Amino acid sequence: MKKQFTYLLILVSFLSINAQKGYTKITKLMGSRFDITVVDNDSIQANKDIQIAINEIKRIEKIISSWDKNSQTSKINQYAGIKPIKVDLELFNLIKRSIAISKLTDGAFDITYASMDRIWKFDGSMKVFPSKEKIKKSVEKVGFQNIILNKKDTTVFLKLKGMKIGFGAIGKGYAADMAKKLLQKKGVKSGIINASGDMNTWGKQPNGKDWQVAITNPFNKNKAFGLLPLKHGAVVTSGNYEKFVKFNGKRYTHIINPKTGYPSSGIVSVTVFAAKAELADALATSIFVMGKEIGINRINQLPNIECIVIDDLGKIHTSKNINIKNYAN
Repeated sequence: MKKQFTYLLILVSFLSINAQKGYTKITKLMGSRFDITVVDNDSIQANKDIQIAINEIKRIEKIISSWDKNSQTSKINQYAGIKPIKVDLELFNLIKRSIAISKLTDGAFDITYASMDRIWKFDGSMKVFPSKEKIKKSVEKVGFQNIILNKKDTTVFLKLKGMKIGFGAIGKGYAADMAKKLLQKKGVKSGIINASGDMNTWGKQPNGKDWQVAITNPFNKNKAFGLLPLKHGAVVTSGNYEKFVKFNGKRYTHIINPKTGYPSSGIVSVTVFAAKAELADALATSIFVMGKEIGINRINQLPNIECIVIDDLGKIHTSKNINIKNYAN
């Protein structure tokens, strides 16, 4: 269920009557590109604030990384089927929220996707469609229902040996949220945390206008379908048009349904607007798995959340309260 992210283009006017400017640093964190922007009239202070955000993201990575053998997440996976592991309340609550999203999406989102056998290859080397037996076996240990939480002791237990959790479809969004929250607490009035397409904004551009996000045409990255204002919120765009495999004329993409083991199909790009990048991140993945009709219908039932879906024919589908035509180029 790991996904590939499409960068969102943020249009910023750096001229302002208040002499404020947007200061940006691009760096690699959590194995991905992060663009961190703060608005200030002092470059020294701006760079200090950006470093605060970087340090916060590194702190989160140490907790949720499944690649770091010393992380709490790795320890949970190591003792799957053996014993519960006591974790920090922060990680406990992130897992608890992840399970809630799994229930909300009928299992389309599931952090136990990390338990899947890697039978699908999207690097051009795959020539044979996997058998039904292999596909079924690949998800035998997947299932958020097998995550046992003990609130009193803040322990996490994975019931099945070999079971794993991973935060590839929610971690960067969570990190963007936490970096934003910390910067706001430090008094930074405006900025953007862009975690490889998981984006959280607050405040306004230096010229006093709202931030704007360009919805990229997945079939031509140099063009955009339109511009949309973004007011103190998060937006996540996930695209899967570069990693796919074709069998019998059908295109299968690299976001895997954790319930069935089959790759998603029919959608090339999903953009979700929400208050927090963590939720937008998880829902973007879920829509790929649920499909455009069910996915958009689910979004329409959630307050203050919107989405834009582009199918594999290039057609745009939106949730009920978005009209991208109003902002089209």
